[in-house]
Amino acid sequence: MKPVATLFAALLATIPIAYASASPTELDSTEVRISAWVDANTPGAISMLEETVNIGSGTMNHDGVRAVGKIMRRELDALGFDSAWIDMPPEVNRAGHLFAYRDVGRGAKILMIGHLDTVFESDDAFQSFERDGDIARGPGVEDMKSGNVIIIFALKALAEVGALDDVSVAVAYTGDEEKTGAPLSISRKELIEAGQWADFALGFESAVTDEDTDWATIARRSSSSWILTVEGQQAHSSGIFNEEVGAGAIFEAARILNAFYDEVRGEEYLTFNAGTIQGGTSVEYDPQQNRGSTFGKTNVVPRSVVVHGGMRTISADQLARARAAMQSVVERHLPHTQATIEFEDRYPPMSPTEGNQRLQLLLSDVNEALGRGEMPALDPSRRGAADISFVAPYTDALAGLGALGEGGHTPNESLDLASMPVAIKRAALLIYRLSQESQRD
Repeated sequence: MKPVATLFAALLATIPIAYASASPTELDSTEVRISAWVDANTPGAISMLEETVNIGSGTMNHDGVRAVGKIMRRELDALGFDSAWIDMPPEVNRAGHLFAYRDVGRGAKILMIGHLDTVFESDDAFQSFERDGDIARGPGVEDMKSGNVIIIFALKALAEVGALDDVSVAVAYTGDEEKTGAPLSISRKELIEAGQWADFALGFESAVTDEDTDWATIARRSSSSWILTVEGQQAHSSGIFNEEVGAGAIFEAARILNAFYDEVRGEEYLTFNAGTIQGGTSVEYDPQQNRGSTFGKTNVVPRSVVVHGGMRTISADQLARARAAMQSVVERHLPHTQATIEFEDRYPPMSPTEGNQRLQLLLSDVNEALGRGEMPALDPSRRGAADISFVAPYTDALAGLGALGEGGHTPNESLDLASMPVAIKRAALLIYRLSQESQRD
């Protein structure tokens, strides 16, 4: 079992534990019926997973994203939700989002969050669902088309026993989680509004389990990006490093990246990555597509470099410190070079709160009732950013409610299909217990 990291432990220590175990660790008669329905209908969930994985939906494949959204809308409409596809303006260059509400006017208000897109664009060779026993492979099978299906089948299970009438639910399926459209004020407007409406937000990206311990996600790091642009003096390479020519753009870019590694790296929960680099006599780079081209010769001092990277932090303060340190490095130029760095906000941090920790305890009770033991809080360094971070400032939030998989964002992405019914039960029972608690209140 991986120990909780020092900073995260310190953050948790600041939260007053005002809640003891609030839910029974045994299933009541309604919960037994929910569990039985899930077991009987898991094959249908797997069939729906296969249907959606076989539709390529890389973020920039707008038709594919909409096609997956159409399937999810079909299921939500059948459950009595009022659904709507939210188109993005042309300048955002994203497919849009699917939002659906079933507001019964009473009970807990719960927001369930998934995303329709994957990292695998239409020209990627990894495009289809394959199954070998209980292991499924395919683009997005773990991140996060399985989570999308879990949302639907948890709602179906609640509807089957009549428990869906006791809770108000919003479902948000974003179409650009893997590469968020800008500006965020447009691309995340409806999601933030849903978070402001909700009492609780639940995110359905993949679960984390190791050494027989299931982990609950009550905190996630931020995700932002940076672009470093470097200019040097083009000249014959025989003159490189002399007083008239200087170091050239590529050596200056190398100096900056090495200084980032030596001087900025090291603070707990801070990570930054240089994802792509283009350098030469001429450079073309499209940050929206993450694609570029270069031209240069070994006997010519390079004129241009563009580096595109990402950064993750546990707090806004940590993000500000890291950006200031990177800016300081960039401002120290080698001879006859210039460099600038630009930062772009994407996902804010999801900080651990008392409300999030209370949801963790409720989920832990559900997990114990299912015979799987307690669920401690996961170290946030083990997760990436997610859409739930946009709503976490407004409502209690819990993430990682999906199934178990591995290899996300790679051609080795896979899912343990045996974990699907467990995840569906956990979600349905948590929502049911929140609904019962709100009625008692």
